[in-house]
Amino acid sequence: MQLDLATLLAQWATGGLFFCWVTTRRREVGIGYGWLLRISFGAMAVLSVVSGAGDAGTGATIRNVACALMALAAAVALLQSYVRRAAGVRGQREVRAQRAARVASMMGEPARIDEPVDHEAVPEFDPRLDLLAPVAGVVALCGAASFVGGDYALSLARLQVGAFFLGAVSDAMLLGHWYLVQPGLARDPIRELVKAVAVLWPLELAVYLIPPGMVSVLNGSVDDGYGGLMGWMWVVAAVTTIGLVVATWFALKERAYSAVMAATGLLYLAILTGFGMDLLPRALLG
Repeated sequence: MQLDLATLLAQWATGGLFFCWVTTRRREVGIGYGWLLRISFGAMAVLSVVSGAGDAGTGATIRNVACALMALAAAVALLQSYVRRAAGVRGQREVRAQRAARVASMMGEPARIDEPVDHEAVPEFDPRLDLLAPVAGVVALCGAASFVGGDYALSLARLQVGAFFLGAVSDAMLLGHWYLVQPGLARDPIRELVKAVAVLWPLELAVYLIPPGMVSVLNGSVDDGYGGLMGWMWVVAAVTTIGLVVATWFALKERAYSAVMAATGLLYLAILTGFGMDLLPRALLG
C-alpha cells in the first residue's frame, strides 16, 4: 500500500466534509463555520485531482473523477448556504431568543426580539446537501484503494477509516476555534466530534495491526531502516493520540470558557499524532 499525495488529500477532504455535515445538521453553529469547511476541504479535493492528474490506471481515474465531483458538491452546498444566508441558523436564533427571555424575566421586563419574526421568506440552508460531497469522496477512496496496491479490502478499510479519523480530529480543532467567533455556542457540537475521534481511534489502530501491518515492523519482519525505531514511534503516536482525546474530553467538562481554548490546543497536538498514526504505517509498509 503506497503513500501518495492525491490519495491523502482525497481522504482528508472526504472525512472533513462528512463531519461538516455532522455539525451543520444540528443547526446550531453559525453559517460561517460551514463556509470555512466547505472551502477548505473542497480546495483539498481540487488539489487531489491536480496532484493525481498524471496517475495511470482505472483506480486513479475513479479517484480523480469522484474527487472532482466532491469539490463540485461542496461548491453547490456553499453556494446555497451563501444565497440563503439571510435566513441564518435556526438553533442559533432559538438560543439567542431563550437567553433574551431569561435575562428579561430576571429584570422583570418583557423579552425583546430584535430579529425579524418571519424567516420563511428566505428558506434556511438544507444540511442534507452537505452529504453529497462525502458520498463522492467515499467513491473516490474505493478507486484509490485499487491504485495504492496491496490487498484491496484491507487497503479500502485503511483508507476509509483513516479518512473519517483524520476528518473528525481536524473538524474538532476547527470547531474549537469557532467558539471565538460564536462565544455563546453550547459545547455539544464539539463534544460530538471528540466522541467520534474516540470511537474511530480503535478502528484506526486495528486496521494497521492486521497483517501485513505494524506488528511486522515491531517484530522486525519488515525492516524500517532504523532498527524498529519507526515502529515504536507509531506506538507512541497512537497512545498519545487517545491520551490527548481523553484530556480534551475532560477539559470540556470544565465550566470556564478558557477550557474550550485549552481543548482546542490539545486537538492541535492530536492532529499531529493522529497523522503520524495514519501516515507512518503507509510509509513503512508501502
